[in-house]
Amino acid sequence: MFKLIICLILFGIFLQSCFIKFEHDEKYVLAVIFKGLASLMFVAIGYIAFTRTNNILAQKMFYGLIFGMLGDICLNLCFVFKKISQIVFLVGILFFFIGHILYLLSLLIIARQPWVIYCVIIGLIISISLLIYIFKTMEVKLAFKIFDIFYLSAVIVMTSIAAGIMIAYPSKASIMYFIGALLFTLADIVLIFNTFSGKTKFSLRITNLSLYYIGQILIACSLLF
Repeated sequence: MFKLIICLILFGIFLQSCFIKFEHDEKYVLAVIFKGLASLMFVAIGYIAFTRTNNILAQKMFYGLIFGMLGDICLNLCFVFKKISQIVFLVGILFFFIGHILYLLSLLIIARQPWVIYCVIIGLIISISLLIYIFKTMEVKLAFKIFDIFYLSAVIVMTSIAAGIMIAYPSKASIMYFIGALLFTLADIVLIFNTFSGKTKFSLRITNLSLYYIGQILIACSLLF
């Protein structure tokens, strides 16, 4: 099984690299196909973990990975359906939001402790501070502001709880999950700054996509432990 997981990871990285190249070359249909296939690799890892453990925690995280894949596809369909790109983008963010809610529910199964509330408070403070900075320095439409408030808050709170679990219950799984969640959070921050700052850079696009994909792979692999 270990060899299969390594093959899925390496093949996923290859597919993700092809996707980035196709997107850069503005071959958007091919980019969507390869992005979907790349995302399918971390879903496959999650499925393997779910079938091995067959518990509710792995189930929720597996569904979270599926919504992550759907979000991936939608965000890249924006380039294919440019006339409705904003709607497709928001649908993609909605899928990611649902995925993070499922991740949060999974973490709360592990961390049924009073200290979790402190993790939530810390996460909310960080997310509110970041959102205030974003709204002050960038022009963001109302619909995007609403989505950003809920989405970023969910992502950062999830990462904060993951940090608490790693400290309280140090293990390969908790460390791997926290690093994955942190990379996911950093990827989203890069995406927001690159999308709404008014100066889109392909180098930041590569950074966003790389951090995100490694993050999802680590989250999926954490279920194996």
